[in-house]
Amino acid sequence: MITTVEIWVAIIVIGLGSFLLRFSFTGLVGGRNLPAWVLRHLRYTAVALLPGLVAPLVVWPAATGGTPDAPRMVAAAATILVGLATRNVLAAIGAGAAGLYLTPYLVG
Repeated sequence: MITTVEIWVAIIVIGLGSFLLRFSFTGLVGGRNLPAWVLRHLRYTAVALLPGLVAPLVVWPAATGGTPDAPRMVAAAATILVGLATRNVLAAIGAGAAGLYLTPYLVG
């Protein structure tokens, strides 16, 4: 069993660690100009991060006990295809939402 003191120590240590990680980049480097190669890599951070967050939710959704299902696969495919075709984020989101909510009605 974990005591109240141990919980608070863990919360404080994790909070300090999180702060130091963030401060090391924003606080220490925030006022300086970064090299071009760093800026080029930072431009792709969201593009690399978002698929890593979304893909497990599509392939192993907790709502279905970890088994893939048609509505999520159709929504992911529609989002990717419309996004690539139109280069419009809102259109891609709309296509994914439509695929997610309409597939159960169309498939049965």
